[in-house]
Amino acid sequence: MPAAHRPGLRVDSRVTIPESELTWRFSRSSGPGGQGVNTTDSRVELVWDAASSAALSPLLRERLFGRLSGRLVGGVLTIAASEHRAQKQNRDAARARLAKVVAEALAPPSAPRRPTKPSRGSKERRLTAKKQRTDVKRLRRRPLD
Repeated sequence: MPAAHRPGLRVDSRVTIPESELTWRFSRSSGPGGQGVNTTDSRVELVWDAASSAALSPLLRERLFGRLSGRLVGGVLTIAASEHRAQKQNRDAARARLAKVVAEALAPPSAPRRPTKPSRGSKERRLTAKKQRTDVKRLRRRPLD
């Protein structure tokens, strides 16, 4: 399906980034490619302006900005891909990486850990193991004459 007819980049069940919000830049890659590396623009940069995106609700935008604050420059997220020789493969890799990064950032926070105490059995097992270790080390000592 041509890029112009794609409905958008599906991140998860709640968020689909419209294709019109994605900007592509191409340049020469420094990776593998032999002589073709000097003539083909196979390196891909996928740019998404998260700050002005219509795909995010205010809650999701706040969560995204909190978790990706180190990667966003002025509210814009840039993903670069140059691991393949073909531009199309790099485009697909960049789309997949953008979807993964955004999905991980939008995931709901995990439940806080409830602190628990060690069980009686685990305490006993720990003390038994310590006792056995002490006995092993005691056998390594010089005998007292």
